[in-house]
Amino acid sequence: MILLKYGNTNTFLIPGGGRYLLVDTDWAGTLPAFYRALKQGGARVSDIAYVLATHWHPDHMGLIPELMRQGVGLLLPDVQRAYVHGSDGIFARDGIPFEPVREELARVVSCGDSRRFLREELGIGGEIVSTPGHSPDSVSLILDDGDCFVGDLEPLSWLDAYGEDEAAQTRADWELLLSRRPKRILYGHANMQVL
Repeated sequence: MILLKYGNTNTFLIPGGGRYLLVDTDWAGTLPAFYRALKQGGARVSDIAYVLATHWHPDHMGLIPELMRQGVGLLLPDVQRAYVHGSDGIFARDGIPFEPVREELARVVSCGDSRRFLREELGIGGEIVSTPGHSPDSVSLILDDGDCFVGDLEPLSWLDAYGEDEAAQTRADWELLLSRRPKRILYGHANMQVL
């Protein structure tokens, strides 16, 4: 796994079958910084087979349209389909040049079929699971090697700061993730946590 840190969001390249799965991007407008980070990581855009957004907030999906124009496929879990354009208005409001994602070009995969897809298409052992504690479209990627990419899911240690009802979904998400026995938790903004 290669961490690409070129803005405010941790993004990750996961090797598999000679090409990479990119987990998350940063804001629209950060493409030059992305190129520099990619070069430092020893990779090129053409090495990326698919990009997966852990959720469709602007700081996690901003480069997806630009990457798709360069031949990177969009891996879209079915639980995210209704949220693909959720950040379009934010970019427009803030005057950030952004072309909406063409979701008709995405490879839509159910979470239940994600293990087969990751193995057959990318040579990656793992699965995508719905973890809506942060936002309804949030997913986590759990690899068989023990790495678990959770985007902006609240760290487990922070849950005591929330009321029981407020944190119920996030607690359920963590129970699901911990049942897979991860070794490392990789967050979108926080430091990695070794379990």
